[in-house]
Amino acid sequence: MKKMKKKLTLAGLTAAGLLLLSGCVQTHIVDGVRVPTEAATHGITYNLLVRPMSAFVDLFAHNLSMGYGWAIILVTLIIRFLILPLGLNQAYKSTYMQEKMAYLTPVFAPLQERVKNAQTPEERMAAQQALMAAQKDNGINMFASLGCLPMLIQWPFFIALYNAAAYTTGISSATFYGINLGHSSIVLTIISGALYFIQTWISTLSMTPEQKKTGMAMLIMSPAMIVIFSFMSPAGVALYWAVGGLVMVIQQIIISFIMKPRMRRKIDEEFTKNPPKINNEGLKDVTPSSVQENFKAITSERNDKEKQNKTGGRNAGKQNRK
Repeated sequence: MKKMKKKLTLAGLTAAGLLLLSGCVQTHIVDGVRVPTEAATHGITYNLLVRPMSAFVDLFAHNLSMGYGWAIILVTLIIRFLILPLGLNQAYKSTYMQEKMAYLTPVFAPLQERVKNAQTPEERMAAQQALMAAQKDNGINMFASLGCLPMLIQWPFFIALYNAAAYTTGISSATFYGINLGHSSIVLTIISGALYFIQTWISTLSMTPEQKKTGMAMLIMSPAMIVIFSFMSPAGVALYWAVGGLVMVIQQIIISFIMKPRMRRKIDEEFTKNPPKINNEGLKDVTPSSVQENFKAITSERNDKEKQNKTGGRNAGKQNRK
């Protein structure tokens, strides 16, 4: 039930974000084409975000004679790469905490089992307090990785790009390699979905088995939502999502194959110098014996690997995660 709730919440948040993008500018149908209403063109969102971004698209489409297809691609790339450092910074913080949590799984697993198997409210409260204390003692603070500033900075650009791609005058009648940008396109819908699938698939390659349980849900939901909304939107919007998906793939490659290995080496060094701390004082042990045995086995295995590492063996942390 909890897993299902998480999946539904994730899908809801994704849908809400996409709906927010599409609902920022009020529109109506004119001659079979969806365009902003007269009131919307005088609104704050349209004038502060959409109109300047539309002018930016027009700059490439008309002044540089590139056409609207290439204009959408270039503007999307420029904006995406400008805000890429913010995205990487936020991804670094959240991924670092996730990797640290994964490393400390043998420490937290018994406490989590005690919370789960507590027989009285007092036992549950004590176990929860011990878990939070253990997380604090070992430098775990998931809220520190949930900073809103990077997203708040990026969101206006996404809103502007989405609406500019959807409602810039001229895009509805433009074509891009035979694709009518004013109507939905199966080709661009498939490309968009495939790129977001690749991005989420790459993200699962360096995950631990525990992390993959959540990652696999994203592997399906994220591309599925993009496919649905791309198919429901003009091809100009699907083109914007396809280019954005390409940048997301590049960002995920950096995170999975450059950031994560460095993080794991850093975490290994950190806990080699300062071993994990845990305080079970005052707790009634309601952990199943199988979990206790598993904890001891994992701890023993980690100690053996640390000894091998000191004598020139392979990196202990990497072996542990493999």
